[in-house]
Amino acid sequence: MKTPKRLLLLAAVLCALLTAEGAYAASNKVVIGDIDDMSGPYADIIGAGGVEAIKMAISDFGGTALGQPIELMTFDHQNKPDLGAQKLREWADTDGLTMLLGGSNSGVSLAMSAAAKEKKIPFFAIGAAAASLTGKDCTPYTVHYGYDTTALANGTAKTILEEGGKSWFFLTADYAFGKQLEAGAAEVVKSGGGSVVGDVRVPLGTSDFSSYLLQAQGSGAQVLGLANAGTDTSNSMKAAAEFGLTKTMRPAALLVFISDVHAMGLDIAQGLVLTTAWYWNLDDTTRAFSKRFYEKTKREPTFPQAAMYSATLTYLNAVKAAGTTDPDKIMDEVRKTKINDAFVTDGVIRPDGLLEHDMYIVQVKTPAESKGAWDYYKVLKTMKGEEAFGKLADSACPLVKK
Repeated sequence: MKTPKRLLLLAAVLCALLTAEGAYAASNKVVIGDIDDMSGPYADIIGAGGVEAIKMAISDFGGTALGQPIELMTFDHQNKPDLGAQKLREWADTDGLTMLLGGSNSGVSLAMSAAAKEKKIPFFAIGAAAASLTGKDCTPYTVHYGYDTTALANGTAKTILEEGGKSWFFLTADYAFGKQLEAGAAEVVKSGGGSVVGDVRVPLGTSDFSSYLLQAQGSGAQVLGLANAGTDTSNSMKAAAEFGLTKTMRPAALLVFISDVHAMGLDIAQGLVLTTAWYWNLDDTTRAFSKRFYEKTKREPTFPQAAMYSATLTYLNAVKAAGTTDPDKIMDEVRKTKINDAFVTDGVIRPDGLLEHDMYIVQVKTPAESKGAWDYYKVLKTMKGEEAFGKLADSACPLVKK
């Protein structure tokens, strides 16, 4: 007896539906990945401390989601974009990855953002600064969580320009982050009536800054703009102090983390004006979180480490609200929910993927002003989200409806 073609087709469709339903049910297990610099120049910014912050968030959430234990995987991208993107794809294909955290390198984050779009994995970029992540390179699945080069320029560069620093020479990390940071700061300087008299590109992880600083010294500029981060910032600042350059040029470290200040020491870092998304000693809420973090790490958290905690909770709360790990439903949920936790107050994730929130312009205390270890900042100004990050209507993200 021949089976009618219509019945065979129906059976095939039912089989496909059942297979898809089984795969989808399996995918509802929450698997969080953290791909970051665990051993290089940015390791102190997030690194092992960031992993602890994620674990704190998972514990605070209860350890389970959708009735199953939450899994966490970590990987050191070694500041290589191909390694980061390759590991993301591997986890998505073989380990059931449902969400990715990390970055600490704009080049790596841009590569992972493209891979996350391909695999439809929500990616919370933390540590990377490139504004293009939510600009021309935006995707429906990338959230830029914490800060970007636009906010840094609107904070630090604008403040120093207003205080009389008109002519600038940039010492710039030679990859996407440094170039975007210099471009953003240079635009602020020029639009405010200042000038850029020169720049020099410096490889990531440079140990000897002497030749670059000699070029800066010879430029005659008033301001030494450091468009770098991590150990490159602390090492270039130490070298500038040794050269006596800080007596003739005002250093403008455009991206400074509290771990950098700790590495430099207040003798060198005192007086620096910088822009930060968060500070451990801002208020009772930040201090309570930091006390718990310190007990685990014996260090105060950087703002990206606090952002790792917040982003993990934001994702898990979205999973709970949506009742699924479906990436499109998760992204819809995170975009419509205001974020209030130890890191951010009334934070909003815009259609371009940017987390818009307050930013702080601070100044590093003198040794006499500091009341103890890690008491490094005094707040000069609070910038509201739009002032820091710019208007949504001006976003270069193709996802934003004009």
